[in-house]
Amino acid sequence: MVPPRSERRARYELFRKKFNRGQLAEFPVTAPRCLIAMEACPGSQFWGRRFQQAGHELRIIPAQFVKPYLKSNKNDFNDAQAIAEAASRGSMRCVPLKTTDQIELQALHRVRQRFIVERTAVVNQMRALLLEHGIVIPVGRALFARRLPAVLADPQSGLSPRLSQLIARLRQRWLALDEEIDTASAEITRIARESDLCRRVCTVPGVGPVVSTALIAAVGNGAAFKRARDMSAWLGLVTKQYSTGGKSNLGGISKRGNTYLRMMVIQGARALMIHMKRDQSRMGLWLREVEQRSHPHVALIALANKIVRICWKVLTSQQSYRPFAEAPAAA
Repeated sequence: MVPPRSERRARYELFRKKFNRGQLAEFPVTAPRCLIAMEACPGSQFWGRRFQQAGHELRIIPAQFVKPYLKSNKNDFNDAQAIAEAASRGSMRCVPLKTTDQIELQALHRVRQRFIVERTAVVNQMRALLLEHGIVIPVGRALFARRLPAVLADPQSGLSPRLSQLIARLRQRWLALDEEIDTASAEITRIARESDLCRRVCTVPGVGPVVSTALIAAVGNGAAFKRARDMSAWLGLVTKQYSTGGKSNLGGISKRGNTYLRMMVIQGARALMIHMKRDQSRMGLWLREVEQRSHPHVALIALANKIVRICWKVLTSQQSYRPFAEAPAAA
């Protein structure tokens, strides 16, 4: 026999109550020490620190891992039950609690990236407005900036004074965004010079101030990962698997995790492929072998994967990267 719904609910729920923000701030101080689980969202890091300071055990669970446990319709109480059910699983993957410095550094990267996206949108809009009047400028932001003054000053361009003024105002917005991006980049470079972890990660080929600070803001000292492959898989740089019946089917990379950080690592790997001298490091010799048997794009992702794994080793071992292993001492 199945017990009534009220009895089944009583077995698992001690109480059911909604809190506003003020009441939620008081609850962890007065409640007995327990496990507090929440879904990863904006504000979860702040409340996580408050709960941890009050002595509670904390689990922040990604939303995609909570969704399978949601029963029936979506509402606040059903969401809470799904989070509690997910938190009870011993193998559940949780989001580590970040420090205040990590959150501020991550915010700096996000604001800088927003300025870059906005600048690209402004340039594309200016190019589209000129195309409407038959003025074509080759692709490239630097080339566009050099050609634009001559186009606006040319009386034969066919641009009306109103449109010329509008494009000039967009150009001023473009210049203002350039200043904002330069200021954020300079701040990132300063932080990379002052941080021991960033300086150590910058010794890895293909890693500069932007990649190192973004990596430290996301993973800290790398202790959340048991091995190098775990951090690479978290970043979405390993192959996606769909295997069944003993047959292993591998596809492209999974593209999970931090999209911005993965993009930065791949850009660093692409620059490294162009400028690296293959015979001056062990990584260069390895890359030469990969390039001989793989497509350039496959070699690029393999190099990005290797860079992330080396970064994990550098962070966890507290040693700088060495191009070649030290030769053993002669007996």
